Amino acid sequence: NDEHNREAEWALINHAVARLRASVMALVFGMTAGTGLFIATAWLVIRGGAQVGSTLGLLRHYLPGYSVTWPGVFVGFFYLLVVGGVAGWVVAFI
Repeated sequence: NDEHNREAEWALINHAVARLRASVMALVFGMTAGTGLFIATAWLVIRGGAQVGSTLGLLRHYLPGYSVTWPGVFVGFFYLLVVGGVAGWVVAFI
């Protein structure tokens, strides 16, 4: 009976750790993706020029509201924070 209780406890602990890992992975993926797009967009906005970020601007087809502007920096960060978070959670869960 004591052995059965230990196995049940370890099963609960393993399940909790797996869930914790998934949430940490989601946070890390989300922050990395969001920060990467934030930096890339901000760099292009600061750099300026005639055609600012024409290639990166194509993301507006996938991320509504995103553009290579200062407001777009924050919109893109939010979108990739969410998308990266979901991707990280799925990777950790699988």
